[in-house]
Amino acid sequence: MTTSKIRIENVSQVYEKNGAPFVVLDNFNLDIAQNEFVTVVGTSGCGKSTLLNIVGGLVEPTTGQVFIDGSRISGPGRDRGFVFQSYSLFEWLTVSDNILFALKKTAMGDGEKRELVQHYIESVGLVGFEKAYPKELSGGMRQRVAIARALVYKPAVLLMDEPFGALDSQTRGMMQELLLKVWGEHKTTVLFITHDVDEAIFLSDRVIVMSSRPGRLKQEKRIVIPRPRNYEVMTDSLFIESKKELIGAIREETLKTMGTRS
Repeated sequence: MTTSKIRIENVSQVYEKNGAPFVVLDNFNLDIAQNEFVTVVGTSGCGKSTLLNIVGGLVEPTTGQVFIDGSRISGPGRDRGFVFQSYSLFEWLTVSDNILFALKKTAMGDGEKRELVQHYIESVGLVGFEKAYPKELSGGMRQRVAIARALVYKPAVLLMDEPFGALDSQTRGMMQELLLKVWGEHKTTVLFITHDVDEAIFLSDRVIVMSSRPGRLKQEKRIVIPRPRNYEVMTDSLFIESKKELIGAIREETLKTMGTRS
């Protein structure tokens, strides 16, 4: 692997609960390469979202550190874009203006900003909806706006926390394909969180399985399915073998949380 774009080094997160330490993450380490698409999966409560928030600078780890391009992060920064499950759009702004808002503090001229916004509107398939308000859009369309807004200022890293979790299965599949298309056009490094193993395999270069709490790196699986990908790969033997392996690893952790062995 080349020099890491993201380096997560010995990160632990401990809270206090009922007067006792509550360990969410324990000595977590991970390196992610430039333009790599890495997805983290695991049981509910294993610390996936906490990890993402630490990388985003929204949460300070109890111990350990995170580096972007070799520089230690100390809080949020414009080098990282976020897409959450909740769309987090401004309801009083149009599609264009929601995306334009991300460029508010840049030195670009107004014309350049508008051109860039239109480019990303085209990338996510929202031509014709530039003047629509979020309340007039479907869930999938709202998430397209969120993705365009996160990418428009060209962050080095895109952090995505269950971005398609609230969508129906058909829309979710279409959004996964759209994300791969946009990622292919505007290469960036992606750290993606999901509960959906199919989604993880379909999107990723690598899938990371976290242990049940406290969250540690249990297993990593490199996805060798060739790109570009479409939904036909989900019946491919490589896809099925990867799914079997990952589900098995997650099941082991789920059984631990249930106090069950089998």
